[in-house]
Amino acid sequence: MSQGKVEKVNMMKIEKKALRAKTLRAVLRQKSLYIMLIPGVIYYLIFKFGPMIGLIAAFKDYQPFLGFFGSPWVGVKNFERLFTGGSFLRLLENTLVISCLNLIFFFPVPIIIALLLNEVKINWFKRIVQSFLYIPHFFSWVVVVGISYALFTTEGGVVNNFLGSVFNIRPIDFMGSETWLRPMVVLQNIWKESGWGTIIFLAALAGVDVEMYEAAELDGAGRMKQVWYITLPAIRATVITMLILRLGHVLEAGFDQLFLMQNATNREVAQIIDTYVYQIGMKNGQLSFATAVGLFKSIIGLILVLTADWLAKRMGEEGLL
Repeated sequence: MSQGKVEKVNMMKIEKKALRAKTLRAVLRQKSLYIMLIPGVIYYLIFKFGPMIGLIAAFKDYQPFLGFFGSPWVGVKNFERLFTGGSFLRLLENTLVISCLNLIFFFPVPIIIALLLNEVKINWFKRIVQSFLYIPHFFSWVVVVGISYALFTTEGGVVNNFLGSVFNIRPIDFMGSETWLRPMVVLQNIWKESGWGTIIFLAALAGVDVEMYEAAELDGAGRMKQVWYITLPAIRATVITMLILRLGHVLEAGFDQLFLMQNATNREVAQIIDTYVYQIGMKNGQLSFATAVGLFKSIIGLILVLTADWLAKRMGEEGLL
């Protein structure tokens, strides 16, 4: 090796050593922050990354008494069964339709509520409205579905009694009809989660410079123009970020909600991927097949997040990654 190359190698070693020393000094200066980070790291290692070893069951005929590594290897047989099964397209359609309806009708509602609350100048009234909007988030889906049955059931339901007594309309089977299931699911989501979803958008609105509104008023801009040209552009990055995260859950239409809403008359449209995984995995004991279905759903979600993030960056936004 020539003298020049030896010197170059030595310089690289010195630079790496200096970089390690600089990094160590930076860590020691902020050691309290890194110590606070340890519980979170341990949590994710144990409860998020650790269980991922169980994904090997998707490629095996998993038998609990044989364990993950002792069960026979079957390759992609479980995935072939999933894609060639007669129920796959129906499950995918049900899941995507409900997710798309939530994306179209539910996702904009927290933004609209945040914009409306931002226009309220009476602080005590604003706080009361926010509190009433947040409360449904803390109700379990059991309570929400129970309230829905009390309101919309055909036997003694408040809505059907009102429609019958005032408009002489025959009872409508809101809770058992395939036609009404999806609108009911979307309405429940809007009532339960829209108020809680406004928190992020209200926080983003709090960062808008008030002087921009004052300058707009001097230029003669009304409230609608101020919202369109100042408020919405200010929260655009937040909206795109939340949309990207939402797309990652497009195959998660809500297990708790749909599981409770299912019955014999609406199961054809109420059965989604999550409830199917529960049925075949927990009830029927087909753990390998259930794992394969869950892995497929997770991969699709990851692809959608990465694609949406790439599109956001192409549009000039920061994205997530």
